[in-house]
Amino acid sequence: MATFGDIGVAAGLNILFAVAFLIAFAFLRLQPINDRVYFPKWYLKGLRSSPVNAGSVVGKFVNLDWRSYVRFLNWVPDALRMPEPELIDHAGLDSAVYLRIYLLGLKIFVPVALLSWAVLVPVNWTNNTLAKSQAADHNLQYSDIDKLSISNVPFGSPRFWTHIVMAYAFTFWTCYTLRKEYATVATMRLHFLASEGRRPDQFTVLVRNVPPDQHESVSEAVEHFFLVNHPDHYLTHQVVTNANKLAKLINERKSQQNWLDYYQLKYSRNQSQRPVKKTGFLGLWGEKVDAIDHQTAKIETLSKQISEERERVKTDPKCIMPAGFVSFKTRWAAAVCAQTQQTRNPTLWLTEWAPEPRDIYWDNLAIPYFSLAVRRLVTSVAFFFLTFFFMIPVTIVQSLANIEGIEKWAPFLKPIIEVPFIKSVIQGFLPGIALKIFLIVLPTILMMMARFEGFLSKSTLERRAALRYYVFNFFNVFLVSVIAGTAFQQLDSFLHQSANEIPRTIGVAIPMKATFFITYVMVDGWAGVAGEILRLKPLIFFHLKNFFLVKTEKDRDEAMDPGSIGFNTGEPQIQLYFLLGLVYAVVTPIFLPFILVFFALAYVVFRHQIINVYNQEYESAAAFWPGVHGRIISALVFSQLVLMGLMSTKGNAQSTPILIALPVLTIWFHRFCKGRYEPAFIRYPLQEAMMKDTLERSREPNLNVKSYLEYAYIHPVFKNEDEDDEDEYEGECNNGKLLDGSVLVPTKRHSRRHTHDPSKFSDDRESLEN
Repeated sequence: MATFGDIGVAAGLNILFAVAFLIAFAFLRLQPINDRVYFPKWYLKGLRSSPVNAGSVVGKFVNLDWRSYVRFLNWVPDALRMPEPELIDHAGLDSAVYLRIYLLGLKIFVPVALLSWAVLVPVNWTNNTLAKSQAADHNLQYSDIDKLSISNVPFGSPRFWTHIVMAYAFTFWTCYTLRKEYATVATMRLHFLASEGRRPDQFTVLVRNVPPDQHESVSEAVEHFFLVNHPDHYLTHQVVTNANKLAKLINERKSQQNWLDYYQLKYSRNQSQRPVKKTGFLGLWGEKVDAIDHQTAKIETLSKQISEERERVKTDPKCIMPAGFVSFKTRWAAAVCAQTQQTRNPTLWLTEWAPEPRDIYWDNLAIPYFSLAVRRLVTSVAFFFLTFFFMIPVTIVQSLANIEGIEKWAPFLKPIIEVPFIKSVIQGFLPGIALKIFLIVLPTILMMMARFEGFLSKSTLERRAALRYYVFNFFNVFLVSVIAGTAFQQLDSFLHQSANEIPRTIGVAIPMKATFFITYVMVDGWAGVAGEILRLKPLIFFHLKNFFLVKTEKDRDEAMDPGSIGFNTGEPQIQLYFLLGLVYAVVTPIFLPFILVFFALAYVVFRHQIINVYNQEYESAAAFWPGVHGRIISALVFSQLVLMGLMSTKGNAQSTPILIALPVLTIWFHRFCKGRYEPAFIRYPLQEAMMKDTLERSREPNLNVKSYLEYAYIHPVFKNEDEDDEDEYEGECNNGKLLDGSVLVPTKRHSRRHTHDPSKFSDDRESLEN
């Protein structure tokens, strides 16, 4: 049973690691040679120049200004100084709202922590239930931490009404804070959309499941359909091509070019001997050849394959997918099309807002629409088995939190385990770090699952992976950790107990596992966050690339790895802390200060990273907030159910009717917020679109929107072609573009306003056209 001493050892180790990381960062960021590692965002914006290019030889590598070392902690106030509107202009709304999640944690848990320590800690501490129980049962073990929890309140005591009142107070405060934050973020989103500059996705919709037509190509069918059904607003379109193979070839050529650059740089440094390599697997075996000649030959072969594949994509009808990006003359017209049903058959001509070009995950555009449902079913089944089978190693790891369990299964280790320092490390540090190691590969697996499901934008992929990561954490990090640590020796009886007993089992187990989660928060939330700012991996890789590959300043810029927020990993981590904080607020209030340290430290660290480091790959205008809100609500409801289960074991069953009102009220509150604020994140108001269009026309009456949108959604693999090839490709994909909105260009089929020879799928279109 972990004691205050064990927690002190764990806190000391994690504080030591965190301080070491922060000091190392403060020193390394001052060195000129590391400037691109710790300030890449400013280089990408063109607002910072390399200090390596100036000064003495030593000064290019080491900062010789002693005054900068005196001010080495200035990065903290610098990170907090930038106001939020400026932060939005600098990094985007996604980044600014992501930081508000940490602030939301502070807004919720600072008052909750103060109230729980002022009320619940004295109520729990001024009892001697655990001492009396130990006197009656000498096998019972407890620590001073348990005396601060609800476990120390006597069976059937009227003091439990204090916990019930606090549960209501915490619920009302959490809901009030969530509603206020939801309203603020919704307003920020609408203001951002109204004030941001012109972007292609504001005028463009993605149309999918275009029905086949024996008389027309996909491009002709898309053009004709929108000319007929949106005659005054249709502008241009770009059909979707399956260029995945071409993209792979181009990436392979880029990889081989990097190796060629490496060998050429190596040869330039030592021209007495040409570099050689082995042609076998990973260069470990095989025939030795001249490395430069070998790479040059491979690049020439790949270039030829790329040229052939590019021609095939341009000319082969099988490479054209039944989907396209359709652009309109105004935002209002795009909003109408994206948010309405186009035909009588709801499975054809499906329209949705197009992601911004840099947000598109191009590989998934080639997935047939009809296969998406099957893919998502397969992924759901795979995720279920991943979650289930991952319980086995997690259960074993969590048993380490119980010294008695280790001594039972490995009695020969008892002399070593009983050494005070080793015992403190095992109970206060090792379980948290072991669980953290187990979870390292999980985000990659979940992102692969999201890609397999076929989502079309990177933002949607990350939101989907984040949801699954949260579900995984809930079952494997929280529930399994709780159950494994307290019922590992009685696992057989636990598996055979009634389902009605599960809430009681979890309710009883949660107070006993507070010490484990405290150590987990310190490992993951203190040392882990401090390690994030050090950027050890990007630092090492930058200098390796700088030494082996970089020949020009452009190469040096490409060697930078600014990274991004990583919503698919960061947000589930935050949500786990919301869950832990809400569950333990009433049960074990001593847990809350550890949560507060995490939210405060993470806010400062990630604000610095967003300002100076991260280069966000996309901008979704905080589209992720409804998911954030929903997961906090689910954590709140779960904490209420746990309290109900715990109270039923404490001789206070009469409180159940009072406590059951809490989840009912919380769910009603969630439905209210969903109806009041969520539409701002799903639909774009026509009023806002019209206002923005009117303002733009008044400011730029001669704006040529068509030239702005014409090539906005061309596949990236074609953007590096020379201009003639690009124009030729665009001509093939956009047969007969409109020169005037009032003129219908010829197609192979006459206008369906007049035809009496419909195609196989024309009945749906005729219903809207007649």
